[in-house]
Amino acid sequence: MRILLITLLFFTTAICQTAGNTGLSFLKFGFGARNIAMADAGTAGANDISALYYNPAKLYKTDGNEILFMHNEWIQDVRSEMLGVKSSIFGQPFALGINVTNISDIEIRNKPGEAESTFDANYFSASISTAFGLTESISAGISVKYLYEGLFTDESNGFGIDFGLEYETPIQNLALSAVIKNLGSMNKLRDEETKLPSEFRIGGEYALRLSDSKFEIISAVEIQKYFDTDDFHLNMGAEVFYNRLIALRAGYQTGYDARGFTAGVGLCWGNLRFDYAFLPFSLGLGSANLFSVQLKF
Repeated sequence: MRILLITLLFFTTAICQTAGNTGLSFLKFGFGARNIAMADAGTAGANDISALYYNPAKLYKTDGNEILFMHNEWIQDVRSEMLGVKSSIFGQPFALGINVTNISDIEIRNKPGEAESTFDANYFSASISTAFGLTESISAGISVKYLYEGLFTDESNGFGIDFGLEYETPIQNLALSAVIKNLGSMNKLRDEETKLPSEFRIGGEYALRLSDSKFEIISAVEIQKYFDTDDFHLNMGAEVFYNRLIALRAGYQTGYDARGFTAGVGLCWGNLRFDYAFLPFSLGLGSANLFSVQLKF
């Protein structure tokens, strides 16, 4: 039986990256609706446990224990559940991340007409991250990931690693960040190994805190470059936070064929935070909706 593995086409279209020579596109999803609403500029802008996905070095400056859960309703029947848990052991921050992604009802055909059957594509990653200080102003971090993919009757697994740095500049409230993500390899999936979507990001975050106002404005800008493509993306996002209660967010990403604008809102209630992100797509692909809830304790 010949299977049309349109999984790869679906996933490439769903993520709406430019063409490349890698798979495992679920690793390109962001983590935390706050970051995604701010154009996915989390390498510079993540200020909580979500840094385990973007830049583990930023975990060094986070305090206390955190739990973050995100549900991702993407497009083309792609769905993800992501979980992050952070704590400290002897003063050292550690974070655990889990990503479960599924594409349902992929059709099997031998000829035009009705599909003979359907199957699901399943992807999974589990990571552990930590960070440490190099100097008073520079921190470093590392994440190690176990990866799994299952397509019809074929399965593969492997490992990936991320390295990150953050520099608190002499300019107050200005920080610079850089990260290399998804270095590693997979076992063969039937005949070939799936290449990881290795990438490099560098950017900065600036927080404007007005002493005589209840408003706080945070902006983040970063450059994102996948190693196996010739293009790059510029991610620009901003957040306006009022009275530590409600946040409005927006951003823009360059270099994509079917998406650019991002938006979202956040609501805080003590140590509990709810976030929502909205990504409209062109080319008739629809829209993506992402929800996350975070608890600090």
